[in-house]
Amino acid sequence: MARRIAIVEDDAAIRNNYADALRRHGYEVAAHAGRAEAMTAFRSRLPDLAVIDIGLGEDVDGGFDLCRELRAMSASLPIIFLTARDSELDVVSGLRLGADDYLTKDVSLPQLVARIAALFRRVEVARAPEQAEEILERGPLKLDLKRFVARWNDQPVDLTLTEFWMVHTLAKFPGHVKDREQLMRDAELVVDDATITSHIKRIRKKFATVDTAFDEIETVYGMGYRWRG
Repeated sequence: MARRIAIVEDDAAIRNNYADALRRHGYEVAAHAGRAEAMTAFRSRLPDLAVIDIGLGEDVDGGFDLCRELRAMSASLPIIFLTARDSELDVVSGLRLGADDYLTKDVSLPQLVARIAALFRRVEVARAPEQAEEILERGPLKLDLKRFVARWNDQPVDLTLTEFWMVHTLAKFPGHVKDREQLMRDAELVVDDATITSHIKRIRKKFATVDTAFDEIETVYGMGYRWRG
């Protein structure tokens, strides 16, 4: 069955261009012009991945609100912002709301398709038990690679798909320092250093929500990060 991608974009020409390109790559596409229309559809059926603009008509931050609502509906749904807004504040805001990736509209269609495929590959890892263990346990940490569920001291930690794979990358080999390039490669993320830092801060905050003493992710200055174990 073809994977279903939702595109939420207020510009009809851009929306149709992206939709046509993704359909040519074998995806089923549901295109929406605004937040209200998209949420009505999502309440009936969640897509397998969502591509969202930030400004949706007169709703200048509608995409941010939509991302927040989608993330509340599913902790693991892949979400990509695709927007003309390229300020660092917008990028950080999008990631803090739980987006897995943030692209600007000057991105080429082949690169967009590649980033979507990368997100779907993360999902597919769970369907290939010969390539990855189904459960990774490191002390109080338990990662379920079938369901993309993280638990700490048996309490759920709501990680996005990107955050889940970053934690998996660090925790798989405790004590090993992972630099930013390794984290980006293993999480199939292509971002700058500031964005990696933002992801790490958000991950720490989520674990600290269930355990205020959490300090397993150590910053090794000038090198990267490691899981203390």
